[in-house]
Amino acid sequence: MEAFNCSIRVNKPSYLFFFPDFAASASPKSRVPKSTSVQVSNFASSTDQNNRVSRAFEGKPKLSAASHEPRKSKIEVKSAADAERIRVCEELQREAEETLEWSSVCSQVSAFVSTSASRALCQSGKLPIGRDREESEKLLDQTAAAMLLPRPLDFSGIDDVSEIVRSAAGGELLGMRELCAIERSLRSARRVFEQLEQADGTFDRFSPLLEILQDCDFLVELASQIEFCIDCKLSIVLDRASTKLGSIRSKRRKNMDKLESLLKEVSMKVFQSGGIDSPLVTRRRSRMCIGIKASHKSLLPEGIILSSSSSGATYFIEPRDAIELNNMEVKLFNDEKAEELAILGFLTSEVACAETKIKHLMEKILELDLAAARGAYALWMGGVRPNFNWAQEKSKSAITGDTPSVDIKSIVHPLLLAPSLGRLPFVSGKGENVKVSTKGNMSGESEEFVQVEKPVPVDFKIKNSTKVVVISGPNTGGKTASMKTLGLASLMSKAGIFLSAKDKPQLPWFDQILADIGDHQSLEHNLSTFSGHISRICKITEVTSKNSLVLIDEIGSGTDPSEGVALSTSILQHLADNVNLAVVTTHYADLSRLKSGDSRFENAAMEFCLQTLQPTFNVLWGSTGNSNALNIAKSIGFDQKVLGRAEEWIKKLEPDKESERQGSLYQSLLEERKLLEIQANEAAFVLEEVKKLHFEIQSEAEDVDKRVEALKAKEAQLVRQELQTVKSQMDSIIKEFESRLQSANRDQFSSLMRESEAAIASVVAAHCPKDDMLNESTSTNSYLPQIGDQVYVKGLGDKVATVVEAPAEDGITIVQYGKIKVRVKRNDMKLVQSNMKTGGNNSPSQLRGQIRSNKGSAMLADKDMEASFGPAVRTSRNTIDLRGMRVEEASHRLQMAISGCRSYGVLFVVHGMGTGAVKECALDILRNHPRVARFEEESPMNYGCTIAYIK
Repeated sequence: MEAFNCSIRVNKPSYLFFFPDFAASASPKSRVPKSTSVQVSNFASSTDQNNRVSRAFEGKPKLSAASHEPRKSKIEVKSAADAERIRVCEELQREAEETLEWSSVCSQVSAFVSTSASRALCQSGKLPIGRDREESEKLLDQTAAAMLLPRPLDFSGIDDVSEIVRSAAGGELLGMRELCAIERSLRSARRVFEQLEQADGTFDRFSPLLEILQDCDFLVELASQIEFCIDCKLSIVLDRASTKLGSIRSKRRKNMDKLESLLKEVSMKVFQSGGIDSPLVTRRRSRMCIGIKASHKSLLPEGIILSSSSSGATYFIEPRDAIELNNMEVKLFNDEKAEELAILGFLTSEVACAETKIKHLMEKILELDLAAARGAYALWMGGVRPNFNWAQEKSKSAITGDTPSVDIKSIVHPLLLAPSLGRLPFVSGKGENVKVSTKGNMSGESEEFVQVEKPVPVDFKIKNSTKVVVISGPNTGGKTASMKTLGLASLMSKAGIFLSAKDKPQLPWFDQILADIGDHQSLEHNLSTFSGHISRICKITEVTSKNSLVLIDEIGSGTDPSEGVALSTSILQHLADNVNLAVVTTHYADLSRLKSGDSRFENAAMEFCLQTLQPTFNVLWGSTGNSNALNIAKSIGFDQKVLGRAEEWIKKLEPDKESERQGSLYQSLLEERKLLEIQANEAAFVLEEVKKLHFEIQSEAEDVDKRVEALKAKEAQLVRQELQTVKSQMDSIIKEFESRLQSANRDQFSSLMRESEAAIASVVAAHCPKDDMLNESTSTNSYLPQIGDQVYVKGLGDKVATVVEAPAEDGITIVQYGKIKVRVKRNDMKLVQSNMKTGGNNSPSQLRGQIRSNKGSAMLADKDMEASFGPAVRTSRNTIDLRGMRVEEASHRLQMAISGCRSYGVLFVVHGMGTGAVKECALDILRNHPRVARFEEESPMNYGCTIAYIK
């Protein structure tokens, strides 16, 4: 498509008249300037969104440099030394986050986000972390509110439009796709806010989430402007966008109609003259023309040849009369594209003016999405909210040594917990056998049962007076994992993420979390293992503060033990003076003895089972662990002579020979500890069961009144429904009687009256209470069950059961229903009367192998049938009249009627009296037909009619 150049100058754009409310309500800063210049060069209409324009936006608000600056640390920079300290501090914190695998936790959270911007932020490991205690508390409040959401927030339709807005502010013309993305994102953001408002109601449960969007401008006017001008589904600028555009398109349609009409007429003449095989109207070089054979081009004198076919046999000629109309089409087409450019330029300028507000809104949407993701993540892992204590901010006089600084019960590392819960986020099932859906498997075979061993939880209870914790124990015992768990829990708490722990976790708010874990050997920097450790610890000691957490793994290792112990002791004493808390792991027994001379030190040991020679991963606070190197070597199968020499060296190194006594004492303490833990767990279990039983009884007592009211309301509803049913049945009987009365003669009047009376009597009988139910209270009290009696049992739905054992002294009797034996009280049963009558209006119940008669007519009830027929109301649909027919015809018609009758229906067979041949035939068929359950012969109420009950 040909390119063109256009220069547009818009003074009071005409398209503002189509939405005067926008122009009137827009602020001076957001309104389009009176003079907007748009320059477009080499612009193709099919790729308008990919071309750049240069615009001069007068009055556009300028963005401050602060709005583009990243969030930095609150440390004030006063000199180059301070700048270097900040750089080292940030570098150490990044390395600590990497060591503690913070990015893996962020990746877990990314499975619960909804927007692309949030997902990119989480996957890059840059979840926001509170810069102070108040900011972390705010993040925790948002997470707690997100956990209460009745349903997930709908972030669909929100795109990352930051680049689009930046392009608009930088002078690039936005296309329809980009403008529609902005409009869709603005409306979706508003929808999320309304969803939060509706869910919040009057309880203010979600106020921490509502506060995120409270001061946001959702730019409803800008979204309405874009929607008014552009059809986002079709990606076209609408005629209503401006009066000029509507006028141009109207003129273009009229001109095109004339041009097509002219070309069709000329093409038909050429076809009729043999100039082409079929009429052909097409477009070449942006102009409408017709096809004609090269040998007949003389039929269009003075026509302009625009092009020819590849073979040269066909020319595409523009007739002379179409030249002016084609020129007008090209002009109107260019005018239309120019006006569309002006409209897009206006909308782009509006977006550029609202750059600050749009970016602020998108940042808040990102913050809300992350809060919702943290809430969903907490629900997935069963997390609880951590609490920050104020110990480090209290005065020394108000602090007691026994006040816990860190008190976390049964916390599990989130990366160790994930396999036992299932892969994110497709998880189903609970317990040890977890059903895991393999994420990303598109083969359809994505589910498998994996039995995952649950990780061992860790307890942390550190006194406020403790500044340094020394953890000792064997290798692979869990020292490093426990230390990492504490560091990661501190990071998660600062970021507003709940912890997988029990009760109410409590810990200080650490301004810095610094770690030296792992081997930092580097050939490039000429660093050995020891040099790498010491270099890192040196940097840590330079940047720590009174509110810092320091984690050091295997302090003083990699060098001579004596020198390593001396250096480590000095470092730990320095940390005790300058940090809030330091946790270190070591194999040096001398470091565990620092507790005896300084109350700021505390010991912890990783439990090790000497019977199985396997670690239990439990932390024993206040204990000192042994490396158990000789025991482990013995279990492996080391030469006993080598082990013997090692034991001799140990005796020489320990002249006091206290190791054996300490080991036996240690084991006895462990056994005593286990016994106390078992007893405590049993007591806690009993207490929990008692509490549960108490709450159940309390809830049942409180719910009795409600249940009584509900039962009364239900009974009232059933009575109303039954009355409505009776009324409708009576109305139908009366209507049928009145309709048949109009066409009946005197002879038929009496028969019609009897039929109506019988129908009414059947309705009344069907809804009358049974005699045995009315006399239930009197009959059951005096009835003494006997073996073999048939009784109705309360609670079995009027099923007939048989007494199989005589009643005991307490009145309990055993009855049998089918294969089921039940113990029943004497007052909860009643005797089945042996002389019960079966009438056409009674509801049959449990007719098992009994043959009953009614006025000399036999009826055989199916032994296994337990049916319930409705009232015997005669209508035209359930009546067959056999009068006047021959026996063969009557037999055929009756059998067809029985076969076509619905299940548990009632069929009225009118056979009359006459000679009695039709009646006898009908009765014989009713006796032998397999679908007839029973029948009633004629009576004074149904003279000349037999009622049959169909299975």
